[in-house]
Amino acid sequence: MSRALHAEWTKLRTVPGPAWLLLAAAALTTAAGVLADTAASCPDAACQLDPARTTLTGIYLSQAVVAIVGVLAISGEYGTGLIRVSLAASPRRVTVLAAKAVVVTVPVLAAGAAGVLGAVLAGRFILPGHGFTAAHGYLPVSLTQGPLLRAAAGSVLYLALVALLSLGVATAIRDAAASIGTVLGLLYVVPVIAAAAGTGGWHRHLDQIAPMTAGLAVQYTTGLAGAPIGPWAGLGVLAAWAAAALLAGGLLFRLRDA
Repeated sequence: MSRALHAEWTKLRTVPGPAWLLLAAAALTTAAGVLADTAASCPDAACQLDPARTTLTGIYLSQAVVAIVGVLAISGEYGTGLIRVSLAASPRRVTVLAAKAVVVTVPVLAAGAAGVLGAVLAGRFILPGHGFTAAHGYLPVSLTQGPLLRAAAGSVLYLALVALLSLGVATAIRDAAASIGTVLGLLYVVPVIAAAAGTGGWHRHLDQIAPMTAGLAVQYTTGLAGAPIGPWAGLGVLAAWAAAALLAGGLLFRLRDA
């Protein structure tokens, strides 16, 4: 396993694309949070906005970048034919896939943590000037608050799970464009379908099983009754999607020729 990890880490750090994508994910998370905080307004105690979800708005954008990182971790090798060399050096395919999962997850966690920390720090300074004050029932944005810490940590884990979901899908499909389209469809199109289903039970059920709407329930710090699913349960749904994708991809990886 150590040899496979070393090989995958060497591939990741010697190819410029993933590093720039991870930097972009961190920057998008912070920048979009700053823009959302600047646009938010809470003129009175009845504004009912969730400062954590506002501050962490950037996750909606950076997840697309992270998905590309997860896809390229294996589809890029199929595109260049390097996968044959990788499998010749490490014939145990499950070990190769596990090493890829580790090498993708760790940098995504680091980039996600950097982006989320930047967004939270920006929110701490910006939101009070837009009405998010104690007078309107809001505590200062700080990671010392249990709900905000959960939202921040959960958002970082969310990005890592999106990367693993993308890796699993790409392992099964192999083609980069088709894999990216499939993952982005799961993330962004399913909530649109749920919205088109109306406000009844179907809408809520689809939100509870869709990877994005369920996973991002971890960001709720106010109005939890209106969330489609509980915070950690929602993240568990996304984890189940990622596990299923990796299992399906792993099985096909073992059964098919390179």
